[in-house]
Amino acid sequence: MITVNALSEVAALMGDPARAAMLSLLMDGRAHTASDLALIAGITAQTASGHLARMVEGNLLAARAQGRNRFYRLASSDVAHAIESLMALAGTRATAASRSAAWRRDPDLRFCRTCYDHLAGQVGIAVTDSLTKHGYLEPKGPRDWKLTQPGELFCERLGVDLPGARQASSRHFARQCLDWSERRPHISGALGAAIADTFFKRGWAERLRRSRTVRLTDSGRRALGSHFGATV
Repeated sequence: MITVNALSEVAALMGDPARAAMLSLLMDGRAHTASDLALIAGITAQTASGHLARMVEGNLLAARAQGRNRFYRLASSDVAHAIESLMALAGTRATAASRSAAWRRDPDLRFCRTCYDHLAGQVGIAVTDSLTKHGYLEPKGPRDWKLTQPGELFCERLGVDLPGARQASSRHFARQCLDWSERRPHISGALGAAIADTFFKRGWAERLRRSRTVRLTDSGRRALGSHFGATV
């Protein structure tokens, strides 16, 4: 059973502004060096090292040494879900003026971004809506999706690596993840990651450096229309 102390410790780890900035960057699903994370948080390398050590100890981050650098990434998809849910909750507390300012400040992030290893924002919701509209994806309980047989055929035609997604036994296959900017669930889990990977491999989307923002290419816009029947 989770104790009150354990809950407060995790909340405190996420609640520091510098650590929150680092966690937000790591929601792009990639590994980053301590210097990259220090830069995004606006703190010194020494201070960042202390923050990162605490988050590794708290099982929020995983670290890997490579050459002279040490790379950090989110420890699991559960950590990413927690961050996305907190961002959605934070959005409900914002005033109308601050929400409008956020849209103007970073509309690209709200248009398409990575949520750990799957697509989020307007594009992520458009893909999810298309899959549910065509009967490829159905709700399965309060937190998961079910991929139907027609959905399996669609994913195979699209080139989604379904066998690889099913072999990821350490995580949920198709999870509902609350999108903080759209206030509705998009598809995550191993299937969501496999769909995002298809977008990147086929050149429909491109990651931006040091950002969660994803650029939808011209071919990606055409693919949304031709394969998903969606426009954004």
